[in-house]
Amino acid sequence: MPSNFHAPSVPQTKAIVSIENVVASASINQRVDLNLITKNFVDVEYHPDQFPGLVFRLKSPKTATLIFSSGKMVCTGAKSEEQSRKAVQEVVRRLKKGGIPIKNEAEIVIQNIVGTANLGGKIDLEEAARQLPKSMYEPEQFPGLIHRMPDPKTVILLFSSGKLVCTGAKREGEVFRAVNNLHVMLEQKELMVY
Repeated sequence: MPSNFHAPSVPQTKAIVSIENVVASASINQRVDLNLITKNFVDVEYHPDQFPGLVFRLKSPKTATLIFSSGKMVCTGAKSEEQSRKAVQEVVRRLKKGGIPIKNEAEIVIQNIVGTANLGGKIDLEEAARQLPKSMYEPEQFPGLIHRMPDPKTVILLFSSGKLVCTGAKREGEVFRAVNNLHVMLEQKELMVY
């Protein structure tokens, strides 16, 4: 590629994107005695007659981690990938310190990141549904347009106010890219009213 070649720049959105929730799954690859955790930690929630998992809450980062007897965990409530990983590691650290025999470090996988944004303008959802591929708008069922973005693979719930919710991302950067891609598409198709 010649050195004077410049790739066409993708316009950047001015939308402020906020990460609302990161869901991570984890496994310590061993069985865990949930009753022992309940004995050793007074502030956990465990009602095996209603749900097979135990809830272990942290104040910082403010998260809730479900722990199952299989050693699998699900952490919700984090506001970043890093916070999510730190939360799981902190839960494992506290369990070990509290006398729960844990041999392995947690293997952590980010499952879903939910973000919100405000595009700063109004959108005609009827027209957007006609012009945007992979979009569905049924106002009798749901007040927002549902847009399935193939790359990055996300689902965006878009409202006429210009506010949106992006879900399904596995990395924070995917949320920002999805919002930017949608905003640029709306701009190019002149579907934004400021």
